[in-house]
Amino acid sequence: MSMREVTGKLALGTVQFGLPYGIANQQGQVGVDEVGRILGSARESGVDTLDTAIAYGESERVLGEFDLSGFKVVTKLSAIPNACDDVSGWVERQLAESLARLGLQSVDAVLLHRPAQLLESQGDALYAALAGLREQGLAGRIGASVYDAEELERLCQRFALDLVQAPYNIIDHRLDESGWLQRLSRQGTALHVRSVFLQGLLLMSRKQRPAHFEHWQSLWDCWDSWLEEHQLSPLQATLRYALNQPLIERVVVGVDSAQQWQQILQAAAGDCPPVPAELGATDPALLNPALWKTA
Repeated sequence: MSMREVTGKLALGTVQFGLPYGIANQQGQVGVDEVGRILGSARESGVDTLDTAIAYGESERVLGEFDLSGFKVVTKLSAIPNACDDVSGWVERQLAESLARLGLQSVDAVLLHRPAQLLESQGDALYAALAGLREQGLAGRIGASVYDAEELERLCQRFALDLVQAPYNIIDHRLDESGWLQRLSRQGTALHVRSVFLQGLLLMSRKQRPAHFEHWQSLWDCWDSWLEEHQLSPLQATLRYALNQPLIERVVVGVDSAQQWQQILQAAAGDCPPVPAELGATDPALLNPALWKTA
C-alpha cells in the first residue's frame, strides 16, 4: 500500500487523550500540548477519522480544545442507566453533551459501548433513539462497538447497523473464521477495527511479555520466528496485516506521543506476507483484555 492509502485508512484512537490506557503504556495520559501535536501530524498525513467515547475520561473535552474541522469523529454512548424511563431523551442529552465537549454540530457516527442493551427490554426504544439522531443530522451513522462475532450475530439478526467497531489483529482471526468480515460487507455495514496491537501485547519482546502470557508460548514462538523470517518489526506486521484487509474501512490506533505516531506512519506502508495458521487464536482469555486481570 502507498503512504496515502495507508493514512487514509488509519483512524486516530483517542482513549489515551483521556485516560492512561494499555498494558504497554509507559507515558500515562497524553498531555494537551502533545495532543495538539498528534492531531496536527494526523491532519498533515491525511488521517480523517478520530475515534473517541464518553467513557474515555477527558478525551472528548481535550479534543474540543482544538479545531476538528476536516476530521470525522466517531463517539460512543455509555450504558443507559437502569432507572431510565425516557430512552430517547437520555440518548439525545448524551450526544448533545458530547457535541458540546467536542465543539461540533454533528459527528460521523454514534456507536453503543454496551450494545447488549439493544437486546434487553428497552432495546427497540434505544435503536429508535439512535435512528432519530441520524434523522436529525446529528450523526451520519449509527452502530455498535462489539467484542466478538457472537455479539454481532445476535445484534444483526434484529437491527440494521451502519458501522461496527470490533477487535481484530494478526493473531485474532475470529472475524475471519466466523465469516463476519464478508457478511458485514455484504449487508452494507462498515467495519472499523481496534486492538490491532492487543493493547500493546503484540509489540512486546519476549522479555517484556508478562509471565501470565507464557500459557500461549507456542504461539509466541511462532510469532517471533515468523517476524524474524520476514525481517519485520511487530509494529510493521500488526499494522500491515490490518491495513491490507480490503473489507476494513478504518484501523483505529491509539498513541502516547507524536513521536509514536510518526513511528506508526513509517511502519504502516508495505505489504504483509502470508500469515501461518499457527498464528491464529480464538481463546478469549488471550484475546479479550477485560479477562486478563481475572486470569
